[in-house]
Amino acid sequence: MELRVASYNIHRAIGKDGRYEPGRILRVLSEMNADIVALQEIDLKEPGGHQLLPWLAACTGLRAIPGPVRSRGPCQYGNALLTRFPVAGVRHWDLSVGLHEPRGALDVDLRLRGQTMHVVTTHLGLWPRERPVQVERLLKLFAPNRQDLTIFMGDLNEWNVRGKTLRGLSRLFGASSSPATFPARCPILPLDRILIAPAQALLSVAVHDTPLSRLSSDHLPIKADIRFPPGSVPGTRSPVA
Repeated sequence: MELRVASYNIHRAIGKDGRYEPGRILRVLSEMNADIVALQEIDLKEPGGHQLLPWLAACTGLRAIPGPVRSRGPCQYGNALLTRFPVAGVRHWDLSVGLHEPRGALDVDLRLRGQTMHVVTTHLGLWPRERPVQVERLLKLFAPNRQDLTIFMGDLNEWNVRGKTLRGLSRLFGASSSPATFPARCPILPLDRILIAPAQALLSVAVHDTPLSRLSSDHLPIKADIRFPPGSVPGTRSPVA
């Protein structure tokens, strides 16, 4: 049985043309038709009462899980998860380092016919000394029990596979490779990644590169197809509205 997961830094729904167009983000999600989507740089509460995440959830038919990392007055900003599956547990982790921009991880347990799937999404810091510290904190979240599928995805702000950030993650997930996702119009840096444990569950990883996705954000989304052992998880994917 196969599932699709995706990770997308939506840049607050502001496209490369400088326009705020959440409808474009929705159409990109429809193109990918993923069962689980991690979102970064999403406004979770906005002035005037508009809330993008519940709107995306209502339009796609997915469950929404917010992961705020920064608040200013009535506004919140951070990470989020959209999923087709029942939610068994949600945890929020502070990954902020020093006086740098606040960062966090959204840590979610999903249930699939009696089995648990562990999904963690984050947006790591811009400064090289932040990211290894953040990864060491993240690695403590992952249980050593490989019978539960573990999915880690997000904007890691890292492209050097020999650097401390990705070498730290490779201790759990193995060697990391990913297509370039940034900048969207002419991608050269693989900042966005999807990592799976156990590794044999991963079928493929690809950038979602379409005319619409090149315009809708400064990052291209990344998607992965995952195969479960026969009989463990039902096929669930259905067209997104």
